[in-house]
Amino acid sequence: MPFIGNQPAESYSAFQKQDFSTSATTSYTLDNPVANANELALFINFVRQEPTTSYSASGTTLTLTSATSSSDDMYCVYLGKAVQTVNPPNASVGTSQLVDGAITSAKLASGTGGKILQVVQTVKTDTQTISTTSLTEISGLTAALTCSSTSNKVLITGQLSVGGTTGDAGYTLYAGATAIGVGDAASSRRRNTFGGGAFLGTGNEQWRVYTIPFCFLYSPSSTSEITYSIKKSDSVTTSSYINRSATDNDSADRIRAISTITVMEVAG
Repeated sequence: MPFIGNQPAESYSAFQKQDFSTSATTSYTLDNPVANANELALFINFVRQEPTTSYSASGTTLTLTSATSSSDDMYCVYLGKAVQTVNPPNASVGTSQLVDGAITSAKLASGTGGKILQVVQTVKTDTQTISTTSLTEISGLTAALTCSSTSNKVLITGQLSVGGTTGDAGYTLYAGATAIGVGDAASSRRRNTFGGGAFLGTGNEQWRVYTIPFCFLYSPSSTSEITYSIKKSDSVTTSSYINRSATDNDSADRIRAISTITVMEVAG
């Protein structure tokens, strides 16, 4: 016969009984948690007590209105445990039934490879000039992220705005103190993630700002916080002009730009 609603239960669990060792008290501990007194049938000296009037119950705490004595016989029957738990039908649960924050990133990551779980972005709007052969971090252009699972990856994207340079400046992505996304080793050649800027020559490069996009998918295999950054390296003292042109006199023809770094946790 057709029916409306949930699939009828095919079986039910038996009623469960709990005996108490009584004493001169009003407070007892239940073996199983309950929502309220109506989920219990309480008997004292074989007389059923009225829920919410003679006793209250919440969780595993049973509280009587009047104290028992050590000679009393008391037991309860769990009514709620005898009712079958029925799973809600497909597509019957909406967002209003979910508690805020109930679904964690770890749960989202389970079986949903490729989904973006969190995003952190930093935008650098000020300028910086780096004129050294030492490995130098671009200030104010870092982003920290903590993965929820060691199997997840981090997608690092962004853009570096840099004015023309006169030498061989190179830029490298770092995860903490580790260089990532670098070219293969080749004798004494420097290994970078990308090169930057245009050589200053006879054209107008000294007045231009070049945008260098970057993108790298990294596997940290860690649930510790990692700070991602960009560092400049050079074999000679070449000036790199971040977010500005090399020639930066006060004129409407000169450019100020931004640089960004965005890190995204990707479910593994």
